[in-house]
Amino acid sequence: MRLVVPVFALCGLLLAGSASTTRSATPGEGWPTFRGPERTAVAPDTGLLTEWPEGGPAMVWESAGAGRGYASLAIAGGRIYTMGDGPSTAEDRDEYLLCFNLANGQQLWKTKTGEAWNEGDPSWQGSRSTPTVDANRIYVLTAHGVLICVNDRGAEVWRKDLKAEFGGDKADGWGYSEAVLIDGHKLVCTPGAEANTMVAFDKLTGDVIWSCSRPEDRGAGHASIVISEIGGTRVYVQTTGSGAMGVRADDGKLLWTYDIEDTTAVIPTPIVRGDLVFFTAGYGRGGALLRQVPGAGDEVHVEEIYGLKRELANKHGGVVLVGEYLYGDSDDGGRPFCAELMTGEVKWEGRGSGRNSASVVAADGHIYVRYADGTMTLVQASPATFKEVGSFKVPGSGQRPSWAHPVIFDGRLYLREDDKLMCFELKP
Repeated sequence: MRLVVPVFALCGLLLAGSASTTRSATPGEGWPTFRGPERTAVAPDTGLLTEWPEGGPAMVWESAGAGRGYASLAIAGGRIYTMGDGPSTAEDRDEYLLCFNLANGQQLWKTKTGEAWNEGDPSWQGSRSTPTVDANRIYVLTAHGVLICVNDRGAEVWRKDLKAEFGGDKADGWGYSEAVLIDGHKLVCTPGAEANTMVAFDKLTGDVIWSCSRPEDRGAGHASIVISEIGGTRVYVQTTGSGAMGVRADDGKLLWTYDIEDTTAVIPTPIVRGDLVFFTAGYGRGGALLRQVPGAGDEVHVEEIYGLKRELANKHGGVVLVGEYLYGDSDDGGRPFCAELMTGEVKWEGRGSGRNSASVVAADGHIYVRYADGTMTLVQASPATFKEVGSFKVPGSGQRPSWAHPVIFDGRLYLREDDKLMCFELKP
C-alpha cells in the first residue's frame, strides 16, 4: 500500500462549492442511478415494516423481460430502467436497455445496445451496469465499454467507445459495470488505464470536456464516482484497480491517490461523508478511511485515518453507512458485519438465513441484505448485536447468483432476478 498526497501530475483540463455532507435520497427524487441519487444506498423511507411475516412482505407485482444480467435498477419519472441480455421479450440474445412502468411492471420499450457479455464463467455472464437517468435521457455503459445516451422514448442520441476511442481498459477481465455520473452539464466516467483514467463529457453531445490521467493506473474497477466538496473544491472520488483517487471536477486535475497492491478486482463504490472517504476492496484487501484536506488554491490531499483493515474487506455487495456505523458483507462470505466508521472496529459479524455473498441497502433503521443464494433478509441497523427480523426466498432464484443490488423506493422493495422484476410492499 502506498499513500500519495498530493499528486501534481498533469491530468488534462476540472467544480467548486462549500464543504458538505453526502446525504441519502429525499422523497420525490427517485433512485436515478446505482445506490441512489447520492450513491449512499440509503433510502429516505420511514414507517416501514420492522419485521416481516412468514414468507416475507407482500408482492405487489412481478414482471418478465429484464433479460440475463446483474444490473441493478434505476427509478425515475414513474419508470424503471435496467440492462439485460436476451430478454424474454426479444427475439435475439443481444444486450438491451429496458424500460418498465413503475406502477405495474409492464415493459414500455427496449433498445438494443450491442452484443451480450459472454466472457468467462457462464454464471458471471450478463449485463452488469446500472443505467443513470437525467431528465429525459438515460445513460448506460455496456460491459464492452460502450457509453450510450438514449432518450426517454428509447431512441439513441450518441455513443462513445471507451476502449477504441480512449484506450480504456479494465483491471480485471469481467467487463465494465460502472454507473456513470451526471453532474450539471457533465457526464463523468472511468475508462481506466493511464491515458484517460477518468473522462468528462458534455452530457448532451458526448463532446469531451476534460480527461484525467492517473500514472501507471492498472485499469478501471467496478465502482461508480461519488461527489465531495472540500474547502470550496468539488472533488470526484473513485476507485480503480490501483486504489482510490480524487479528481478536481472543474478541470480534471488529479488531486490525490491512495494506492493499493494489485488484487483480483476492486468493486465496491466508495462512501463519502463530508471530508471522509471510506473505500474497500475484496479478496482479503480490506477497507480504509481517509480524510480529504484542503490545501493552497484548489488543491486537496488526503490523510490516512486508518489503513486497510482485512476485516472490512468487501468483494462486490457494497457497504452502507448508517449513523456512525458501516454495514456490509465480510468479503463475500455471506457474514454481514457492523463496524465503527472512525475506528474500523468491528462490533459484530453475523450469520443470517442466506448464504454466499450479500448486497445491502438501508432504510428506516434497518439493513436489507440480499444473499447470492436468493435469500432476502431484514436486519436491525444497530451496533449492539446482529438481529435478523425477517427473511424470504426470492421467487425464481437459485439458477444463477442473485447479485443485482436491491432498491427501496417510495415504501417498496424492488428486486431483479435475471429476466424477472419484482416489487414488494414494505409498509404496514
